Amino acid sequence: MDMVRTKLTRLLPVVAASAGVLALSACGSGGTTPAASSSTPSSTSPAATTTVTTATSSPASSAPAAPPVAQPADDGLCKAGDVKLSLGQGDAGAGSVYRPLLITNSSSKPCTIQGFPGVSYVAGSDGHQVGKDAFREGTKGNAVKLNPGQTAAADIQFVNVGNFDPGTCQPTPVKGLRIYLPQETASNFVPDEGTGCASTKIPGNQLAVKTVHPA
Repeated sequence: MDMVRTKLTRLLPVVAASAGVLALSACGSGGTTPAASSSTPSSTSPAATTTVTTATSSPASSAPAAPPVAQPADDGLCKAGDVKLSLGQGDAGAGSVYRPLLITNSSSKPCTIQGFPGVSYVAGSDGHQVGKDAFREGTKGNAVKLNPGQTAAADIQFVNVGNFDPGTCQPTPVKGLRIYLPQETASNFVPDEGTGCASTKIPGNQLAVKTVHPA
């Protein structure tokens, strides 16, 4: 009996020690599990997501280059800035005066002119048009090449507007002529004070112009 007690007394410390080791092991295992779970969200960091969005939303990298601006071609025609205009001496006849419109190439290069100039009376400080454009009389002539300093002409008929009924004509003081060279969109002004018909319903033409020809 004493022998049995002695053996039991020796075994109890060993069992107790083993139980303590198992308890510590279990506690250690339970403490590391939450730590592993809390580290999982770090792989989806908000900072990383913001960086990717900023890089892909920049429009500068995909903006197309601006196309080059096309320059107007030099077609060799006389432009408004290439010439000086004046009215030459004329002849009177049948209630009209005929005067040549003189077109001189004042530029440093040759230019070509062909056809009918656009002609109209203008008045006031704003240069507004008075009456209809000049009637184009005859057919279009050949092209005229003007070297620097050379002159071409187009004959203009100025009708005496006193021949028209004043109520129909609506006589208006004019300051001169607005001239458009053939195939040109910019105009020139030629001073020539007189009287024109403001009405566009007169029975006839107050101005008529012929094609350009060598002076």
